[in-house]
Amino acid sequence: MPHQAHLPQTRRILAHAGDPHGAITGFARLKWLAGLWLALIFLPAWAQQPASEPAACAAQVLSIGVAQAASDGARPAADAWQPATLPDDWSRRWPGYGGSAWYRIDWRRLCPDAQPGPVALTLESVVMAGEVFVNDAMIWRDPQLTEPLTRSWNMPRYWLIPDALIREGVNTMWIRVVGVAGQTPGLGPVRIGEPSALLRHYEALKWNNRTLFQLNLIVSAVLGGLFFCIWVVRREQRTYGWYALTALFWVLFVANVLMTSPWPFPNTLMAARANVMVLVLYVACFCIFTWRFGGQALPRLEKALWMLSAALLALAAFTPDASLHWSQLVITLTAAAVFFANCLQFPLHAMRTRRPEHGMFAVCLLIFLFVSAHDLLRVLKLIDTGYAYTPFSSLVVTLCMSAILGLRHARNVKRIERFNHELADGISQARTELATTLEREHALAMANTRLHDRLQIAHDLHDGLGGSLVRMMAVVEQSSVPLQSRQFLSMLKLLRDDLRQTIDSGSSAGVKVPATPQEWIAPLRHRFVQLFDELDIASGWRFPPHWSPAPSALQCLALTRLVEESLTNVVKHSRARRIRVELRQPGPDVLELDIEDDGVGFDVAAVQQAGVSVGMRSMHARIARAGGTLKVSSSPGSTLLTARVELRAAQHDDAAPQRAAETAEASAAR
Repeated sequence: MPHQAHLPQTRRILAHAGDPHGAITGFARLKWLAGLWLALIFLPAWAQQPASEPAACAAQVLSIGVAQAASDGARPAADAWQPATLPDDWSRRWPGYGGSAWYRIDWRRLCPDAQPGPVALTLESVVMAGEVFVNDAMIWRDPQLTEPLTRSWNMPRYWLIPDALIREGVNTMWIRVVGVAGQTPGLGPVRIGEPSALLRHYEALKWNNRTLFQLNLIVSAVLGGLFFCIWVVRREQRTYGWYALTALFWVLFVANVLMTSPWPFPNTLMAARANVMVLVLYVACFCIFTWRFGGQALPRLEKALWMLSAALLALAAFTPDASLHWSQLVITLTAAAVFFANCLQFPLHAMRTRRPEHGMFAVCLLIFLFVSAHDLLRVLKLIDTGYAYTPFSSLVVTLCMSAILGLRHARNVKRIERFNHELADGISQARTELATTLEREHALAMANTRLHDRLQIAHDLHDGLGGSLVRMMAVVEQSSVPLQSRQFLSMLKLLRDDLRQTIDSGSSAGVKVPATPQEWIAPLRHRFVQLFDELDIASGWRFPPHWSPAPSALQCLALTRLVEESLTNVVKHSRARRIRVELRQPGPDVLELDIEDDGVGFDVAAVQQAGVSVGMRSMHARIARAGGTLKVSSSPGSTLLTARVELRAAQHDDAAPQRAAETAEASAAR
């Protein structure tokens, strides 16, 4: 044999391996040791490798039968069985029946070369819960076979049937299904056969019936939460709020597809009611979202939509259990009609607006329309085209709608940024214009202040120093003998004092109010009485002993200038022989000053209209600045000036001096 021919050579190699002085070189010895090491590693694997795997077996289904279970759930008698085909909805066979039924599937294992091999089993759906037996041996059972039932209607399952449970010849599979009347109870497709093929089929079922819905739920929840946060930050963006609400109800609807536990509902019918109510709210919110996105103002249609939704919700909530199936059908068809109408009207709106985002959204709605119509017909069992398309299209359309909303949000953000830049430029320009305006107003205010100061100086000089000059001129004119040097010196000192008083009284804040009216009038009385005595003019002075209350410094100065100007005018123009000066306080906050003479008088209206009397204007301006009024009446033989000043207004109103100054300037301008 061939392997024996190499035996002497092998022995020679082993002999040389033990001889340190042999002919094998170091490199050859190293190669030999490596080969021996690899042989020791892989030898156990070669020893454990089976000679061959058993071939997979197929299965031949011989018959399928169905029968109602006994009241205790036991298997029915032999004569109760009826032939059936899968998938099966027993409500067509037994209308109004709710309980449990048994399905019997007889099958035979077919293996090549009569060698036993593995066989697998897949169940696409059990509506609503159930248990599975292979030749009287249970291989699976739902946790809840009484209300509330476990929800296995959308849960595909796969088992590799143990070889010990399979008999030679005919085998029987028993499947008990517990369902509720009106909820399409029954058994979905069942497959028995080669494990690898059924495993691929099970994975495809799980992808379509579970995984796609899970992805849809996750994507909808994340995007809905994102746009909800955007709406919370910017409440005026109501489109994002309606999208978030739509996503919420869609998540609840998809969760019903994925739920296998009956919680939180007490029974299957309550879960069905909640599911159809969520569908109605989803359709209503989706329509509102569509209209908000398209900028459509449809108040009457929105009102009709909410009224219809309220009616459908009431129908779902209060329909008796026996009629729930028909009410669900009516509600589903009505909600579908509203959904389809909305999906059809928006493309027409997009054609009118011709906005790119409206066009993209219209395409999404048309895709959603065709897919939803296809799946609705499939649910109603009017067509049978295999898988539903909603899990695929819903995921894609959700992503597309979110992308469109994201693009709109990005465009809004860019518009806001552009507006902010324009606003910043406008503010900068406004600041520049405001600075220019303020500078111009400041210059005008400075010029007005200088003009006001000049006017004030003119009034002070006219009322104070001018009056003194007039008195001195009258003394010189009336004197019968030349005046002595001391008299001229006295006159000059008096002019100096008047000029100093004019300078010191430039600001009323620095003037001290005399303690009593007598102290206030004493200097003026002393000065004018001397002049009146020389001119043979009789004068009467009446003043109260105390202030009640005292006037302000500004009021006191104004009354002083009024007395000086009025008495100077009497000396210059009136040719009066008697003068009366009286101060009184008719009220606690009112001060009145009367100056009356018996001179020739003058036309008050003509003088005021002509505006040539500086003294008259000065008196009115001063009294107005002090917060009072001046009344002048004159006729031959009597001229009366009455100044009335409000003391409290001047003491407590901070704005009074400013208003008085404005009134004084206006009077001076007149």
